[in-house]
Amino acid sequence: MFSKLMRTLSDPFRRSIRNKLIFTMIILSVIPIVAVTALAAENNRKSMETEVISTNLSNMKWTGIYLGEQFAQLNNLVYTVLISPHLSEYLSSIEGSLLYNQFAAQKNIMDTLSNLFYSAGNHVIGVELFLKEPSKLFTISSNQYDLESSTGIPSPYKELFEENKDFIIQTKSGDQSEFQLIRSINRFENREKLGGISLKIRWSMLDQTLNLIGRGEEHKVLIAGDDGSVLYQPFGEKPSQEIMDQIKRTKEDQGYFRSPEEYVFYNTIDPVGLKLVTIIPTSFINKSAQSTMHFGIIVGAISIVISILIAILLAWRTATPIVTLARSMQGLGIIKETELPQSNRVDEIGLLETKLYNMSYRIREHIKTEYSINLEKKTAELKALQAQINPHFLQNTLQMIGSMLFTKKPVESYEIIRSLSDMFRYVIRDPNDLASLKAEIEHLNNYMLIQSQRFSSKLSYTTEIDESAMACSIPKLTLQPIVENAFFHGLENKPGNWELSVSVICEPAAVRIRIQDNGVGIREDKLADLKRRLDHQNGQVWTHGNRIGIQNVASRIRMHFGSAYGIAIESTLGAGTKVTVTIPNESGGELHDKSIDRG
Repeated sequence: MFSKLMRTLSDPFRRSIRNKLIFTMIILSVIPIVAVTALAAENNRKSMETEVISTNLSNMKWTGIYLGEQFAQLNNLVYTVLISPHLSEYLSSIEGSLLYNQFAAQKNIMDTLSNLFYSAGNHVIGVELFLKEPSKLFTISSNQYDLESSTGIPSPYKELFEENKDFIIQTKSGDQSEFQLIRSINRFENREKLGGISLKIRWSMLDQTLNLIGRGEEHKVLIAGDDGSVLYQPFGEKPSQEIMDQIKRTKEDQGYFRSPEEYVFYNTIDPVGLKLVTIIPTSFINKSAQSTMHFGIIVGAISIVISILIAILLAWRTATPIVTLARSMQGLGIIKETELPQSNRVDEIGLLETKLYNMSYRIREHIKTEYSINLEKKTAELKALQAQINPHFLQNTLQMIGSMLFTKKPVESYEIIRSLSDMFRYVIRDPNDLASLKAEIEHLNNYMLIQSQRFSSKLSYTTEIDESAMACSIPKLTLQPIVENAFFHGLENKPGNWELSVSVICEPAAVRIRIQDNGVGIREDKLADLKRRLDHQNGQVWTHGNRIGIQNVASRIRMHFGSAYGIAIESTLGAGTKVTVTIPNESGGELHDKSIDRG
């Protein structure tokens, strides 16, 4: 049943080339559009994620610094009381002084606290000073000016004494409008805690600073205590307890982590040790990718409709002549000297295969001869010449020239323009495949002059040339592609200084050109595979792609000079790569077909 259904569905395509063309063109148009849209959306999401993380880490750092400065200012207010001579006088008056002296000292303390309260600004709504001996509590606020004797240690100061802390920050349960900054009063000699000073402060004093990192209603910005509790959150829903527990467990002063639905950034506020926290939903980052996806779907739908229309048009225009020819050949009789093989196709193409078999086998051997080989060679050479000045190198060079026109002397800009012009002239002017080694070296030096200008701060380029070899012939565009590969695969991924050297060594029967870099090198498995492919070159060059690879260069050398010449490569991972090009020494007498040392 299933096979019958599949045969029914596939039969229209098996019997009609028109249907095949329509189906193929639809597939070729839909798959790339879907793939490109998905990749664009994912790349956009990753780019957005990187930007959000970088921006928020920076914002958290600077906001934490500003908050730290505000808390430092509050601490300075407390220190004005701690260093006040009136406080020292009062502590001294407790120990055996007259009642009148004690009363005067208390009045001075109240005046000191009043001055602090009225000079601190609207955000400070109250000041307290508690002394354990003689258990006195001074209170100053907008509606209270009081000194009272306490029967015990008030709650916030009790925690200060029991936990032996120098300062604490407290909020009332269920009230996030204010907090208390409490600092202990210690005896100088032995650090014994004598009491504490408390400032009641509105959290709203930090709102302007917190707005530096608040972006939208979905974001959550809060200040958390060292126990993982939320001390203040000006807006947004409270985070989950799981998030707060993870913030509590963090050991770093600054960083971020990601939950399934949120990105959580945190930073420690010095000098109080509180945590500044920003929580951003994952949906904020995904919105950009979703908009890209929606746009891609619209464009894709339009492209599919257009592709279907074009497919139908091309199918009719392309298949109609074939159908006409097939019908005409039905009455054509060909004398069969041998039995013809049966074609597996049942469409119009299958009919042509059967009818034209006698003609095709007579010319099959000719296709394999020199015409096919020469055509492939010329096609590869033309593609190599056309694609050598790759768009990225040209774009970077033109951008560099534009920048040099504003920053460098005209003679320096002209030197780069001249080098680029000479490179183009070398590539397109002379149609011959062979050039002198001198011309090839000059072309390489023009390329390296441009690269040296681009990477002047890190690139070192040296040459050691035997001038007696300069008249030797070499396939055009042999050295520069190898050097370009050294940049692309070896040097661009290496930190620090780059070193590249070219040496020409003349031997009796051969000339060796060594190109060596200090790049990242090649892994052993890739190096072994590359050597294997270089050793099994058959003299034909590839004609696929738009870059000249090292296999292309090796094939052209062997095609011109024989199997005794070519390319050898050595590499050490992390230390660099050495490529040796071997060509015949035309002045060295008769050449012999011998193996070349690849060291």
